[in-house]
Amino acid sequence: MNLGSLFKYRNPEIRALHLTWIAFFITFYVWFNMAPLASTMLKELDFLTPKHIKLFMISNVALTIPGRIVVGMLLDKFGPRRVFSILMVIMALPTFAFAFGNSTTQLLISRLLLSIVGAGFVVGIHMTALWFKPKDIGFAEGFYAGWGNFGSAAAAITIPTIALNVFGGSNGWRYAMATSGVIMAIYGVFYWFAITDGPAGTKHAKPKKVSAMEVSTYFDMFKLILFTIPLFGILSVLVWKLGKLGFLSGGGLIAAHGVVWAVVVYQIIQILIVNLPILKAGVPEDDKYNFNQVASLNTTYFCNFGAELAVVSMLPLFFEKTFTLTPTAAGLIASAFAFVNLVARPLGGVLSDKLSSRKLVMLIYMGGISLGFSSMGFITGSWPLVLAVVLTIVCSMFVQGAEGATFAVIPSVKRRLTGQISGMAGAYGNVGAVFYLTLLTMVTSSQFFFYIGAGAFFSFLFCLLFMREPEGSFSEEYHLSSVDKALAEKEGH
Repeated sequence: MNLGSLFKYRNPEIRALHLTWIAFFITFYVWFNMAPLASTMLKELDFLTPKHIKLFMISNVALTIPGRIVVGMLLDKFGPRRVFSILMVIMALPTFAFAFGNSTTQLLISRLLLSIVGAGFVVGIHMTALWFKPKDIGFAEGFYAGWGNFGSAAAAITIPTIALNVFGGSNGWRYAMATSGVIMAIYGVFYWFAITDGPAGTKHAKPKKVSAMEVSTYFDMFKLILFTIPLFGILSVLVWKLGKLGFLSGGGLIAAHGVVWAVVVYQIIQILIVNLPILKAGVPEDDKYNFNQVASLNTTYFCNFGAELAVVSMLPLFFEKTFTLTPTAAGLIASAFAFVNLVARPLGGVLSDKLSSRKLVMLIYMGGISLGFSSMGFITGSWPLVLAVVLTIVCSMFVQGAEGATFAVIPSVKRRLTGQISGMAGAYGNVGAVFYLTLLTMVTSSQFFFYIGAGAFFSFLFCLLFMREPEGSFSEEYHLSSVDKALAEKEGH
């Protein structure tokens, strides 16, 4: 597969790719429709304060993490066409509620619910994996993610213009937000009828239970539990932030932490319920997979996508203060980090397809991230501005290329669990973002770059030691075990 094939819209898989990245683009456009209008909201709504905006920003990512886990489970059960369509239609409701909210409570609850729309990313990853062969999956996943992810930048560029020039008036921002919700709902209905879960006649193996990921050994079950705890436990950090902002205290704060850890315990119980009978009965040798593969990808996405979200939020102020720039100039320079995504992420997937080892590509990218961020830690005002910008762009190429390389591996780990594995790795990206953004409040910018560089180096070492080349990752077809084939036949009937 090459760049020219993207224009062959009559090819069913190319049409599916374009339909799906557009869906992802729209969900991210809606997800990030508040940030560029935050200052307008403060001017128009006399009951809002900057502290409220910070609260809404936290709420905007709060349920994305568990949302990606749950959506990953639903994908393996119901397929991406249904899940993506329903997600887009349902998420339009909190979009409207937020757009026309007239109280802090309404705005908070609607933004909290709307954060689930960020789970749309993992749906398209699964859909793309159903349409493309292993040898082409890297480029397809990279293109899907790179262009779909641009929805966040598109929102920042166009939402204020729509609010001001299309609608105007004091309620222009409300109608601009609502319009994004209308577009998403309409596309959700269209997507239901425009696409299928893979080529017609394809039979898909589905896990027997989706309340927790299946594993192959008791030790892997222990590792799954170990990696599940931070997925939900990180929400305690968000609760702690709410306490720091003064929105939770005393009994409310304790209750919120209690709910988070009750969910952690519940998910651990589900892991035991799903896996103990399977392990007791014995897993056929050809159906086994190594959970170290999943764990490795969790660490890479934590350290690349998590770092990207954190860095994008601090780069404008970093350049403004370090080089004494105007906010406009600093923002323009910092935006280069996000714009590189259009090329860098597909490139990561292409290299993963074209080179002989997906593991080697992953190691090169994670090593590059570590070196890049560590180098950025040395940037001072005495540096030539051009050199600092070039280093930032090069670092961004590694960060976002690594994201493409990560999801080039996922479909080959365990075919029938692709949704859950995508959901877990995707959620770890958000866990990384929350962790790094919290760290950013405690250290200087230079120290922050060194810390995220160290995190990437840890992931490099983890992959070096534990990651294995996925079976059949350059083949015409995905590896299917005897259990996969039996489940696929069962679904076919």
